[in-house]
Amino acid sequence: MSIMTNFPIAFAVDEMGIIFGALTAIIFIAAGIYSFEYMKGSKHLTGYVIFYVLAAVMEIMACFAANMVTFYMCFELLTITSMPLVLQERTKEGIMAALKYMLFSMFGAYAALFGIFILNKYSETLDFIQGGSISSQVFAENTTLLLWAALALIIGFGVKAGMFPLHSWLPTAHPVAPAPASAVLSAVIVKAGVLGIIRSIFYVFGGDKLRGTWVQYVWMVLALATVFMGSMLAYREPVLKKRLAYSTVSQLSYILFGLSVLSPAGITGGLLHVLGHGFIKAVLFLSAGAIIHHTGMTRVEDMRGIGRKMPLIMYCYTIASLGLIGIPPTGGFISKWYLAMASLQSKIPVFAWLGVVILLISALLTAGYLLQPVMIGFFPGADFAASIEDDDGKAITNVESEKETLGNILMGAPILILTILSVLLGLFPDFFVNYIEQIAGLLV
Repeated sequence: MSIMTNFPIAFAVDEMGIIFGALTAIIFIAAGIYSFEYMKGSKHLTGYVIFYVLAAVMEIMACFAANMVTFYMCFELLTITSMPLVLQERTKEGIMAALKYMLFSMFGAYAALFGIFILNKYSETLDFIQGGSISSQVFAENTTLLLWAALALIIGFGVKAGMFPLHSWLPTAHPVAPAPASAVLSAVIVKAGVLGIIRSIFYVFGGDKLRGTWVQYVWMVLALATVFMGSMLAYREPVLKKRLAYSTVSQLSYILFGLSVLSPAGITGGLLHVLGHGFIKAVLFLSAGAIIHHTGMTRVEDMRGIGRKMPLIMYCYTIASLGLIGIPPTGGFISKWYLAMASLQSKIPVFAWLGVVILLISALLTAGYLLQPVMIGFFPGADFAASIEDDDGKAITNVESEKETLGNILMGAPILILTILSVLLGLFPDFFVNYIEQIAGLLV
């Protein structure tokens, strides 16, 4: 199938598509099962189901696109089909958030399209080829224009990935979207932007052509600035889902920073973080949704004692939080280890040590904003004990409280399974590391 002779619509299965496609399928299925209980009785349920399925299909198609034209079309259709998920509740805040998501996405789409136009002119083909398809001679003759095209692609697709300075749509969209929509949005949909950067820079442009250029340094500055800024804003945010949204902004730029190093170790760390962050962030958003669904609590400060009412959910939230902080033996530790090593091994002036420093500062901030709900949830203080006693002074047990609030197993099971997967990624990393290292070695 083709739009015109030179622009075929084609799909192919490759290693990179398998990584993103498998993650997409797992998260969408888990959050879809969760939705049966969470969305029960919701208005506009039919529309939610339709656009949820369409968004999943568009994401899978983007993962297995065989060329830049096909990917771009699927990427834009993903934006169109996922936007109604933000709009689901039809509130004023939801409408404004959806509009902001669409406007930011349109800007990113036009920036990426500019880069694609340039690539089409100077590249032998827009098919995805490991190592890129622009010849060294053509690059040498048109260096300035092609570098601007590369920056346009990074910024354009970076909008979907929440990269500074066009990140603010994420913390606006998450608080108003249903929890399962937030989970897929944060865990996989935003990673379409990451995949777009990988496909355009490493499969069409050629990552080696950026090494040592001003584009690489700008990319690294934007990624590190986003890591630090996202963590700081998350630390100061009192609303749980918005806090997790700022966390997504920060954590996605861990991936972008790894890619910007343009080394096999950096790409390995970035792709490992794609998987680890996907499972972990889905757990965190689904856990937050379960708390909101059963208690109505949205602010962290209101969650004192929630660990006694919903121990299973809070145990999963705690394990996922430790993973995102990077505590071994979780998957988050493995990916951040590779990212730190890639930064040090790059020997890029300033960035070699600055990258590690910012990653460590971000980890400390991540511990602060994720473990606060854990501390007040499980250890609310002695003055809280009286508030959970019945009229006869008998303490309400965890089991009784959990039966009252946890509800249907359709919400608890996906959270538990995704938590287990996030831990298994850290306990048995060899298969994933070997698989990803082989891919990374062919890209740069």
